[in-house]
Amino acid sequence: MNKPFELLVFDWDGTVMDSEAHIVASMQRAIDDVALPELPHAALKDVIGLGLAEAIERLFPGIETGPRQQLADRYRYHFLADDPCEPFEGAEEVLRELNRQGYLMAVATGKGRRGLDRLLDTTGFRPLFHITRCADETRSKPHPQMLQEIMAVLDVEPSRTLMIGDTEYDLQMARNAGAAPLAVSYGVHDVARLHRHSPRGCLDAIGELPAWLAAIEPGS
Repeated sequence: MNKPFELLVFDWDGTVMDSEAHIVASMQRAIDDVALPELPHAALKDVIGLGLAEAIERLFPGIETGPRQQLADRYRYHFLADDPCEPFEGAEEVLRELNRQGYLMAVATGKGRRGLDRLLDTTGFRPLFHITRCADETRSKPHPQMLQEIMAVLDVEPSRTLMIGDTEYDLQMARNAGAAPLAVSYGVHDVARLHRHSPRGCLDAIGELPAWLAAIEPGS
């Protein structure tokens, strides 16, 4: 394969799916249900990309086990009860084109397995990915285990792996695993925050990805 990368690993929320508003609203409703203190939108947005347990700990440090479980349960309820999320414009076309070009493709997400499986089926994207990993199956980002497991199953070296994501957690995970990070600017974290992690590039739309890949010289 005369390509600089063999394996493309996509974050899900904020990279493939335009789900920020729904995630934040679901957490706000869950917090109300459990009668925990209200938090600003910015704080809820900032934890998108982490596993649910890690996000709750970040939002409510030291929260006791009972309220923690109640909050997680209510968040899952609200997220799954009404899921208006849609892929970003151009996402389907890009994924199908890269699949056609012969790339190995994967998802590494802070979502739980139940939520991701539902969206893989509703979007019809499931056949496009060779493997997916969720935060309730392994270590949460930015720990490298999720990405390391994907590379091990597909037998691809880190130097041949590109991690595409919209948060610093995605980019940190890539660096921690020895893979190349590629940022997208249209998701959760702002561009300045993303650039602090020295991504290989920063795309303004997912539709730019095929041309970006085609422009990279092998061995660069």
